[in-house]
Amino acid sequence: MKYFIVTLFFIISICIIGCGGSKNTLKEELVIDDTIALYESNNSLYNTRNLTPINIDFLSTTPLNNKGAYVTSQCYTKTVDANGGVHNPCFSCHISSIEPNYVDDWDLQTFAGFGEYTKVNRFTNLFKDRTSLVSQISDEEIVSYVRENNYMQKSQILLANALKTPPAEWDINNNGKWDGYTPDCYFDFDSEGFDKSPDGNYTGWRAFGYYPFLGTFWPTNGSMDDVLIRLSKEFMQDKNKTFNLAVYKLNLSIVESLIKQKNVAIDEVDENLYGFDLNHDGVLGKASEVVFKWNKPTYNSGTGKIENFSMSYVGHAKELLSTNEYLIAPGLYPKNTEFLHSVRYIDDDGQSIKMAPRMKELRYGKKIDWISYSELKNSVLTDIKEKDLSPDLLRTIMGNSEYGALNNMGWIYQGFIEDAKGELRPQNYEETLYCIGCHSGIGAIADSTFVFQRKFDKTAFQKGWYHWSQDAHGLKNIKEPKTPDARDEYSLYLEVNHAGDEFRANDEVMNKFFETNGSLKIDELNKIKNDISYLLYPSLTRAKDLNKAYKIIVEEQSYIYGRDAHIKPVENVHKEQVIDASTMIEAVQY
Repeated sequence: MKYFIVTLFFIISICIIGCGGSKNTLKEELVIDDTIALYESNNSLYNTRNLTPINIDFLSTTPLNNKGAYVTSQCYTKTVDANGGVHNPCFSCHISSIEPNYVDDWDLQTFAGFGEYTKVNRFTNLFKDRTSLVSQISDEEIVSYVRENNYMQKSQILLANALKTPPAEWDINNNGKWDGYTPDCYFDFDSEGFDKSPDGNYTGWRAFGYYPFLGTFWPTNGSMDDVLIRLSKEFMQDKNKTFNLAVYKLNLSIVESLIKQKNVAIDEVDENLYGFDLNHDGVLGKASEVVFKWNKPTYNSGTGKIENFSMSYVGHAKELLSTNEYLIAPGLYPKNTEFLHSVRYIDDDGQSIKMAPRMKELRYGKKIDWISYSELKNSVLTDIKEKDLSPDLLRTIMGNSEYGALNNMGWIYQGFIEDAKGELRPQNYEETLYCIGCHSGIGAIADSTFVFQRKFDKTAFQKGWYHWSQDAHGLKNIKEPKTPDARDEYSLYLEVNHAGDEFRANDEVMNKFFETNGSLKIDELNKIKNDISYLLYPSLTRAKDLNKAYKIIVEEQSYIYGRDAHIKPVENVHKEQVIDASTMIEAVQY
């Protein structure tokens, strides 16, 4: 019922918000004019192939191409090759889940769970040959392109300036202002990963290092990315409601412990300052870790409050926990948690790979409601029942291009992507729909997210709290991650997938790690145990080629037909799946 109310509020907001935005000051107008001038000055870098971009419809909530876009392109991979060999990239997403993720969909590794509509692969960009178009882009052009910052110029966030007076086609409710998320991260990080605004204040965003997720998000497959987290202002305040960085750092570590469901090492703190036994040693004293110890809280029927939490936030958030304005539980973020995720082109320093200044996408997610364990379980059971009764029923996902899309798990997701000139614009509904499938209803996620549970621990550079741009070594000399059952995760992916990507189109990884008979080169495999970059980084040539291939998609604005970077047609992908057909995969479980 609670989630229904939030959804209803979202619908009403879309329909009736609008009282007119205030006029910009002269200073704001000059900033916007400067932004436009910056756009126009860079036009020479864009669309020299004279491609006609697709006209983007921002107002419609009916997909133009694919009503089932939440089923991603990778899901159409052929798991059996021409020689009868079986490949399993599916366990990346469809795997044994941890409570309160009740999806536990490891069985989807074993059969093609499509419906009558979704069985057709509408990501037709996969089958295009872009050899000729890519050949028209010189190395010099693509290097110049990816090294241009399309997010920040002269300490100004370009997209934020553009959103101050959004074009009419972006203004869904026609109220003259932008009502969705406005980018407010300056990507200017201190020695603890905290983002600072030009005036030196904290924005609340904090970057962290993490093990890149399997397959698609390995840089060798076309993109680099970063992720930042921000808790609501109450988690940044002490009990007097004053900003306190120490309180905020501690609350972030408490959330990390809850999401990972394990102990998290921290700098030593005095528990007396926070009034809570963080390390659960029975006394208020010095603590150098947040100990994960969870006992089910109790419900007080007299007050209508949940009480006796075995873990707690600190500062003002601790006070709000006692009133139940905020709640706490393993595997769940507190309400109003935000994530910012930029997807970038690949650059280099002449010798090694690094993240490019240019963004392909800027993705944003916010937890707008607390969904309890029982509500989450009921939601999964309802989905299973509906799937059994109506196998061909498509998901209903509320949203639009201004607000983003609801994932039915308490989160709203929004995205910005390059326009034909390379500047960031809002994704329309169908483009955002593509993101929702991964951020809901699969076993690999923790409260709809992928990587905070993969965050580096205190032994890493800057104790795990840093942006990739802050470490000159990047992913070099980082040890291979482990699966929950202590297997080498990246090695396992290579072993059961017999490839370095879902589509088995990454010849570079194939040639480096596999013999001609398909067996793994053990000596090569051993190299990634202490240096994951040996697998994850592409060669400089491959990086430039993939950058060029993606730029063609940008110039076409053809994201709804697939945004995977490739030059030649992808062969190991079904154009149409057979419903419930066996994949022949022996499922991986943790």
